[in-house]
Amino acid sequence: MKSTILVGPILGIEQKDIYTVCILTDKSVSKVVLRIDGQKLKAIKIDDVVSGSFWRAEHTINATAEHRFVDYSIELNGMPSSDKHKRSGWRFYVPSSTESPKFAYTSCNGFTQESLKESTSDPYYLWGEMSKKHERSPFSLLLMGGDQLYADSLWGEVKKLSEWSNLPRKKKIKKVASKEMERQIDRFYDRLYQNRWSNPTMSLMLASIPSVMMWDDHDIFDGWGSYPADIQECDVYQSIFKYAKKYFELYQIRSKRNHNLISLEASHYAFSLTFRGYCILAIDNRAERTLEQVMSGSQWKEVISTLKNIDNNHDLLLLSAVPVVYRDFSFTEEVLDFTPWEEELTDDLKDHWRAKEHQGERLKLIMNLLDNAKQRQGKTVILSGDIHIGCLGIINDRRSATRPIKIHQIVSSGIVHPAPSMIEWYGIMAVTNDRDEYLNENSTIKASMLHPHGSNKYIRSRNFVTLEQGRDNKLWVNWVCEHKDKPAYPLES
Repeated sequence: MKSTILVGPILGIEQKDIYTVCILTDKSVSKVVLRIDGQKLKAIKIDDVVSGSFWRAEHTINATAEHRFVDYSIELNGMPSSDKHKRSGWRFYVPSSTESPKFAYTSCNGFTQESLKESTSDPYYLWGEMSKKHERSPFSLLLMGGDQLYADSLWGEVKKLSEWSNLPRKKKIKKVASKEMERQIDRFYDRLYQNRWSNPTMSLMLASIPSVMMWDDHDIFDGWGSYPADIQECDVYQSIFKYAKKYFELYQIRSKRNHNLISLEASHYAFSLTFRGYCILAIDNRAERTLEQVMSGSQWKEVISTLKNIDNNHDLLLLSAVPVVYRDFSFTEEVLDFTPWEEELTDDLKDHWRAKEHQGERLKLIMNLLDNAKQRQGKTVILSGDIHIGCLGIINDRRSATRPIKIHQIVSSGIVHPAPSMIEWYGIMAVTNDRDEYLNENSTIKASMLHPHGSNKYIRSRNFVTLEQGRDNKLWVNWVCEHKDKPAYPLES
């Protein structure tokens, strides 16, 4: 029987120009060889999963004075192989040492409900648009900010979890996950990645643009980390998290061998990558999240240390899955805290940085970013998703009359998940506001929502973002949308 690539190749990039290629094969494969850049490299088997084996190969490609394209192929058990779509060779772009790279940023690559998928005529339309843009002007790096797939269907597809979910709350909390339940959960996440990442265009982009990824709740299940402690810490929830983490670590982090991770011993997956004049820092807002905290003290310490070591002339791109600057839900949250529906609405309210339990941490993040920005000449940009619309925010710090500081936030969401309907959006606006927010007592630090050029203030359309340095030294942000609008905005230091 011929050995096959079940998922992949998935192309990544790590510190010091290390390019990685990962694949899932069936279990008959005992040897994987990567042919790349005129060399043959043996891949390492990272782990076995239910349906096969996960492999990783890495290759350093030093930046040169000229940009170039690199071709690669994969051999399984000494024979040429192909992916599910009969492709047997792939190519990616390596920018020159002095070239300002072109980025793509995405989030929300899936559906919360099957009905949304059925009502979406072309779910992967924007991956096709990305492919066209990549052919005309190649991307150097693909940043993926969370919800790379949606695991919410586990409550219906995993029989043992469906049975458990019908128990009274007290019994749920006491229930210990059986071996059969764990086996079903393991199989669910194994199938999920194979099914959700099998689209021909999306899989081609993952094989053709080096990517880095940080998770959000739907990579586990909706609202993870924002539930009351008794249910969050129960054995069944923790078993689900164990397997969600296992597959996230393989497919999205590409194992603990990842050179970008800022700590190999920690329970979180925050990472940092320096690439062609940029520092890309992703904070992990899910692995350690509770109702009382977003990040642990150890992650905070490591993130702050990373900020202090950014090169003075580098631009900072910070990946925060949930927006730091966004509409204010506080009044609605305050009302619902005293109703029976509070737990039902955790994903909409408690997940936000502006939830009252997280406001202190949010301010800590903002102040550390502002302090860091004062020490550098480069820009600071937050990249976020999660909310199924696109938008633009800014934090202005005018404490210094001689050198005001500003931090921009770009929200791109989602590349597959539909935007709220008009009625849903009217409902959101009715219970929230986007008034300017003052973050210190003399009103010299202000957070605001801005209006992108060429669209409404809030981009209620599926989208992804491109970021590219212009000749004017501005970082040009363009939202690529499903509808006719072409929102854009130039970011200055």
